Amino acid sequence: MPASTIENVVIIGSGPAAWTAAIYAARANLKPLVFEGEPVGTELPGGQLMLTTDIENFPGFPEPLSGPELMERIKAQAVHHGTRVVSELVKQVDFAQRPFTITPSYSEPVRAHTVIIATGAAAKWIGLDSEIRLAQIGGGVSACAVCDGAMPFYRNKRLAVVGGGDTAMEEAMYLTKFASEVVIVHRRDSFRASKVMANRVLSHPKVRVLWNSRVTEVLGGDFITGLQIEDTVTGEASEIEVGGLFVAIGHTPNTKFLGGQIDVTEHGYIKVSSWRTATNVEGVFAAGDVIDDYYRQAITSAGTGCMAALEAERWLAHHGIGETPVLEAGESAIAAPAAGA
Repeated sequence: MPASTIENVVIIGSGPAAWTAAIYAARANLKPLVFEGEPVGTELPGGQLMLTTDIENFPGFPEPLSGPELMERIKAQAVHHGTRVVSELVKQVDFAQRPFTITPSYSEPVRAHTVIIATGAAAKWIGLDSEIRLAQIGGGVSACAVCDGAMPFYRNKRLAVVGGGDTAMEEAMYLTKFASEVVIVHRRDSFRASKVMANRVLSHPKVRVLWNSRVTEVLGGDFITGLQIEDTVTGEASEIEVGGLFVAIGHTPNTKFLGGQIDVTEHGYIKVSSWRTATNVEGVFAAGDVIDDYYRQAITSAGTGCMAALEAERWLAHHGIGETPVLEAGESAIAAPAAGA
């Protein structure tokens, strides 16, 4: 790529937010360039959906489809409209001067007028080989109950949730709609969750808690059959039969490569303007799970990807780049076409 080339829009990421942003930017003739990343451990291009077997809640698909299939379709749509793709991670960025500089793992640095960060958030796992293997093959291990818990595979079974914070409480309560029993495995003798959330869970007839416990092995071949449990106080080992495991110990936003140049929340998620995707750096936008520690759904990520692309397009137009009329606000009128046009 010539050093003199300045990209209109560079999108960093490869989940629903990134590819949706690419679709909108490409259809606006902005010729977006996407750095989709590369496999690193459990992290794959495509984000957390790459570990999801059946998706039943993405609009437009009445029949279930796999996470990888959904991501491939959205990516293909972006490429069809002219998106260019580089299968590399971005190791650093320079937002101190314009045009911005994006440095990938192996290729030459790229300069850009605007950047959309859609790198998502990585689920924290227990760290067991058996856990990761079953998560990767769709064997009944998940990091998102709201995404997967309603699937027929998990219905009317004893399901386990690992964690003790508000997220774990929410996951457990959601699963009570479908499970015969929900067992929370927590390594301490009290929850970190808010009192109201903890009380709601503890009073539910379908919920049982294994206090001072940790999972040491996930049992099963192609599908989970149970868990090996260790008492964190006595060291006593035991087993429990379960038909699913949901790991709810948090997420880590993928923002390390930003080098502190973008403002983040106390939990590391990128701060954006209310109901917008603009960051504290003008011309840099963010979308998807990297800004969202609440919804964390494919459809909400896609929605913010759309927003980020429209904001980038508007920013470029305001600075004399691109074809979109400059709109100062959402209520601004758009001039009618001239007679005979």
